[in-house]
Amino acid sequence: MTANALGDLPPDGAPLPHAASDAPFDPYAVEAMTPAQERVYLASQTQLMWWKFRKHRLAVISGVVILAIYAMAAFAEFLAPYHYTTRNTDFIRAPGQSVHLFHDGQFLGPFVYPYKLQLNMENLKREYTEDRTQPQKLRFFCRGDSYDFWGVIPGDRHLVCPPAGGTFFWLGSDRLGRDMFSRILYGGRISLSIGLIGISISFVLGIIIGGIAGYYGGRVDLVVQRIIEIVQSLPHIPLWLALAAVMPPSWSPLLVYFGITVILGLMDWTGLARSVRSKLLSLREEDYVVAAQLMGAKPRRIIGLHLVPGFMSHLIASATITIPKTILGETALSFLGLGLRPPITSWGVMLNEAQNINVVALYPWLLYPVVPVILIILAFNFLGDGLRDAADPYR
Repeated sequence: MTANALGDLPPDGAPLPHAASDAPFDPYAVEAMTPAQERVYLASQTQLMWWKFRKHRLAVISGVVILAIYAMAAFAEFLAPYHYTTRNTDFIRAPGQSVHLFHDGQFLGPFVYPYKLQLNMENLKREYTEDRTQPQKLRFFCRGDSYDFWGVIPGDRHLVCPPAGGTFFWLGSDRLGRDMFSRILYGGRISLSIGLIGISISFVLGIIIGGIAGYYGGRVDLVVQRIIEIVQSLPHIPLWLALAAVMPPSWSPLLVYFGITVILGLMDWTGLARSVRSKLLSLREEDYVVAAQLMGAKPRRIIGLHLVPGFMSHLIASATITIPKTILGETALSFLGLGLRPPITSWGVMLNEAQNINVVALYPWLLYPVVPVILIILAFNFLGDGLRDAADPYR
C-alpha cells in the first residue's frame, strides 16, 4: 500500500504542509487566565487576608465599633457636654434626661425638660420630676466648659451643650453632680489607652524573649521556658493586688497610671512568648534562614527581618485578644480601689462608686460605665477571631 493510498501523506517529493502564526510570541500563553482567575491567583497576601476578613461579618462590625469607641475617646473634650470635673451641686444623683423632638404636637428640635427637685423625707432620697411646661432646647457646636484638648490645645467648643440656664444629664449625674456621659467619655481615654500601652509592653517582651528562646534553643530555651512557667503559675489577681498596693500613696495620679500599665504589661507576655518561640523553632531551619546565616546576618537581624514578619498576622490576632484582658485588669484594680485614683477618671474608678448595693438599687445609672467595658471586650474578642481566621487565607 502506497503513501497516497493512506490519504495522510503528501506525494513523494512534495513538501510537508505547515502553518505559521503572525502573532507575536507569548511565553505565557499556556498560563493565560480569565480576569476572575487573575484577580485571585495574582492577589497579594494582604488582599487575600482582607477578602477573607470581610466574610466574617461579626468581626467587621466589631472593628467598626472599636474604631468608633476609640474615636469618641480621642475627641472626648469636644463630644462631652461638660468637663469631667464640672459639678452641679443642685442636681446630685439626678436620673438621665430624655431628649425630645416634639412638644404639644409641635416640632421644636432636640430639647429636654428641666428637673424639679423634691426631697423624700421617708427614705431621704432626692426625687426629680420633669417640668413638662418649659421645654429647653439643646445647643450645638456651642461654647461651654473650657478644656485643654489632650492637655495641649485650649478650647471651649462642644458638639452639644446644655440649654442656657438649664442642664443636660443624658445618662444622669453622680454623687457630686457630675455628668455621667461626660465622665464615661473621658474615662474611656484612660481605660482604652492602658490596653494599648500594656499590650505594647507585653508585645515587645514576648517577641524578644520568645524569639531568643526559639532561635537559639537548647539551654537558652530551657531557662526561658522555666521562667515562663513560674510566671504563669502565679495567680494574677492576687499578684496585681500586691503590686498595686506596693506603689507609694504619695505618687501622683500620672505615676500611678504608668505603674498600673507596666504591671499589667509585665503579666501578659508569657503566652505571646510561647507562641513566638514555637513559630521560630519551626522556621529557623528554613532555607532562607540558613542563607541569611551564611551571608553573615546577625541573629537580631534574622529574627527581626526574616522570622517575625513571617507570622506577624498571627501576632496581631493574638494582640487583639490580649488587649481586652488588660482593660479588664485595670477596671478590676480600680474597682477594688487599688488601681487608679481620683482625680484621674477611668471606667474602673467610676464603677468604684457603685460598690454599695443601696446606691445601685436607688441610682442604677451609676452602673452605666460597665456597658462600654462589656462592649469593648466583646468587640475585641470577635475582631480577634476574624483576624485569626484571615491570617490563614488558604484554609
